[in-house]
Amino acid sequence: MDLQDQLKNLFPEHVSEEPETVEDTSDGLWLQDDPIICKYEKRKGKPITILEGYTGADSDFKQLAKDIKKQLSVGGSFKDDKIIIQGDYRDKIMAILKAKGFKVKRVGG
Repeated sequence: MDLQDQLKNLFPEHVSEEPETVEDTSDGLWLQDDPIICKYEKRKGKPITILEGYTGADSDFKQLAKDIKKQLSVGGSFKDDKIIIQGDYRDKIMAILKAKGFKVKRVGG
């Protein structure tokens, strides 16, 4: 006897309720009207990609940074309302953001 059978023996009139599964296709991120600016810089001779212009909550922007870093397998950080990704990944980042439903604008180069 498993646990469910034992509970049915103890409480025969109880009807078990299964939780409803609701699929959330959006990642729970705030989609904005203004585009996110994607630009390229060199700091101390090393290339970086900077994303700025997100108007949602900081926690959403941090989650977006984590998703981008995980998909690209690169390092980066979130500072001063900007996502800093190590390396020049503008094209790949723009494709990822467009797939999530964001508008992206490429600046410089």
